[in-house]
Amino acid sequence: MGRVKLQIKRIENITNRQVTFSKRRNGLIKKAYELAILCDIDIALIMFSPSGRLSHFSGKRRIEDVVARYINLPDHDREW
Repeated sequence: MGRVKLQIKRIENITNRQVTFSKRRNGLIKKAYELAILCDIDIALIMFSPSGRLSHFSGKRRIEDVVARYINLPDHDREW
């Protein structure tokens, strides 16, 4: 028996929204950590909660170093 596919839409109940954010934030940080270890990459994750609180994660290097490294690239070296 599989999981039910959730419709992706804004959660109207503020309490439920905060609980979902907290759980998914932790899951996202765990996945970022795993990706950094498995693929030996620099990773920086920055999130702001609905109340404005900052959550962040970086792999082996400080988040400031990872962001600064990306910001200082010439435009032709960026992958976006």
